Amino acid sequence: MSANDGAETAPPGGWPRRVLAGLCAAMLLAMMALTVTDVTGRYLLARPVTGATELTELLLVAVIFVGLPAVALDDGHVTVDLLTARLPDRVQPWRRAALSIVTAAVLAVVAWRLWLHADQIAGYGSVTNALRLPVAPVARLTALTTAAAVPITLLVAWRDLARTR
Repeated sequence: MSANDGAETAPPGGWPRRVLAGLCAAMLLAMMALTVTDVTGRYLLARPVTGATELTELLLVAVIFVGLPAVALDDGHVTVDLLTARLPDRVQPWRRAALSIVTAAVLAVVAWRLWLHADQIAGYGSVTNALRLPVAPVARLTALTTAAAVPITLLVAWRDLARTR
């Protein structure tokens, strides 16, 4: 459950979240159109789209990681609260804040490691098989969007904690 359940009627995150959601929607639409075109070409015309699998994979990675800051803006990370739901209400904001700090720390480590991996990929010039598209820019995108989710996670936690006071 999110800390914002029922607290607001307007979607949290404002225009940045709408921009990220719009980008993700456009990429999902492109993936859908590419898949329909590929399947139609493959089975009706015996001419599949060259590199469709590669493009779908790259778009899927982009959708997931561009969506990560939007999820952080919504405080929409998946949580399981089997035991913590029984804690007193006065403890819940502090528990959520502590969890956000841990989440931000994990995201920071993941962003750092993704950036190092992107450097490695760029170093040996990795490209996709069929279309020869460079992979390093996508890896850098994943690192940057993950890093962007770190301060967002902390700011949302701070905002929610400030509301309880």
